[in-house]
Amino acid sequence: MADDKELRPAHVPKRQQSIFQPIYDSQIWQSIFRHGWMDNDRNRALVIITNVFMHMHPVRIRKSGVMLSFTWCMGGLSFFLFLVETVTGVLLMFYYRPTAEYAYVDIVALREHVPLGLFREMHRWGAHAMVIIVWLHMFRVFLTGSYKPPREFNWNVGVILLVLTLLLSFTGYLLPWDQLAIWAVTVGTNMARATPLLGHEGPGAMFIKVGDISLVHAGSDVRFGLLGGRFVGEATLLRFYVLHCVAIPLGAAILMAVHFWRIRKDGGISGPM
Repeated sequence: MADDKELRPAHVPKRQQSIFQPIYDSQIWQSIFRHGWMDNDRNRALVIITNVFMHMHPVRIRKSGVMLSFTWCMGGLSFFLFLVETVTGVLLMFYYRPTAEYAYVDIVALREHVPLGLFREMHRWGAHAMVIIVWLHMFRVFLTGSYKPPREFNWNVGVILLVLTLLLSFTGYLLPWDQLAIWAVTVGTNMARATPLLGHEGPGAMFIKVGDISLVHAGSDVRFGLLGGRFVGEATLLRFYVLHCVAIPLGAAILMAVHFWRIRKDGGISGPM
């Protein structure tokens, strides 16, 4: 077992030693910070490596890899907009009720009566901006060849994140519960009938059966699962609400953590050739 002295902070300036040394030597401080004062390269590196958030980023990066003309800052903007959507979405959840009786009324109240109703517009336009920014990020990665080995795994993670971004936008489209939203989701979910294997009109669905009974039909395919029935109704609103507020954001957050971690493991942000 390693000596306890190895866990103690390294050298700190004398002035700070005289004032704060009892704090640095306390068990509480040492249980939180597993590195010394940031007075040398080793401790600066340990600050990054031992931090639950910062360890996903490399200790050193190439200057060319963070040039605005190379990255367009699209990845950072995508993450920033995700945070904006998360914060504004949580605030909207205090006022919105996902029922057919109150959904549209609550949306109108958010716009006209609720203090700081601007958050609803921030959430709406932030969603549009996030879709555009994520597409531009994928476009930049493709143009710069940042999807090539050893980054091909992270490219696939990014493609999944793009799909989740589009699904976030799609599931949120129904929540205002107006005619535009209802018919747009009706058209969108009708396309799910042609999903390979999972849609009852899609290729391969006829082969998924037990004996002579098909397991994929109009009452059990992916469209039925999304709608919670044959048509858009209150069950659909509740399912889209749960998908939009819990399931998809949680999956996106996990994949973003993997995405950032793999950037570090693959050598940091890719630089110009």
